[in-house]
Parts: sequence; C-alpha cells; structure tokens
Amino acid sequence: MAEPADIGTILSRGTATVERGRLKFFSKAIGEHDPIYSDESAALAAGYRGIPVPPTFLFCLNSEVASASNTLAVLKLDLARILHAEQAFTYQKMVYAGDVLQFETKVADVYDKKDGLLHFVVMETAVSDADGAAVAQLRSTLVERRNG
Repeated sequence: MAEPADIGTILSRGTATVERGRLKFFSKAIGEHDPIYSDESAALAAGYRGIPVPPTFLFCLNSEVASASNTLAVLKLDLARILHAEQAFTYQKMVYAGDVLQFETKVADVYDKKDGLLHFVVMETAVSDADGAAVAQLRSTLVERRNG
C-alpha cells in the first residue's frame, strides 16, 4: 500500500503529441459537436490558432504516457479494490493540435478515512509545452477499499 513516505515519488514522465485525428475522434466520442474541436477552418474562424483541445483530453494523453499497471505496482494498490474517486484540472494556457507536451506525475498525498477502511492516493501531473511553459495541472484521486 502507498505510504505518506511516497509523497513526491515520480510515477511517470513522458512526452505526447496532440494529434488532430485523435482530437476529432475524442470530440465525437464525448458528444462534442462544436466544429472548432474537429475542423481547423472553423477553429481558425473562431479566433484559435488551430484545433483546441477539449477540457478532459489531457487526462487521456497522460494515461498513455503513464503505465497504469506500473502506477498500481509502485503504489502497491490492488486493481480489484480501487475506484477513481476524483479528477480536477487547472489550466494555465490553451493547447492545440500539433502541440508537443511533457507530462510528469507525482504522488501528492496519501491518507486513510473510515478507520483505515478507505485508503486514498492523490496524484498530480504537471503538463508543460515544448518550451517548458506550464500548460496545466491534473489532479487525480484513487481510493482503495480495504476489509475491516
């Protein structure tokens, strides 16, 4: 099980390119019909420098950079006993098709509730662009259920 001593541990680090085709597919999958998310001419006409990234797309990119099985192994969590408890996004700037992004995920907090029956692990991912400028912070919380 993850321990408070694990706070600060880097779980993953990597690079991903925002691909136009993936953005179109993602937008369709989430039911986003605004053409700015799938048509570059519509995005340019709306004042964007390209097709913008929908708000939750960075979570998908991060999941490709980070290996879920590795994360669970490092944190010593049992996949059959965990739930995704929370997700939050803080954005510093827009991201567009073609951007190359850096992701670094660390353990931000580890704590228990309900007399140890619920074990929480909070992870934070710093996202930056190719120049190293901050793009976003992703925060995700997993909870592992334990037998009492």
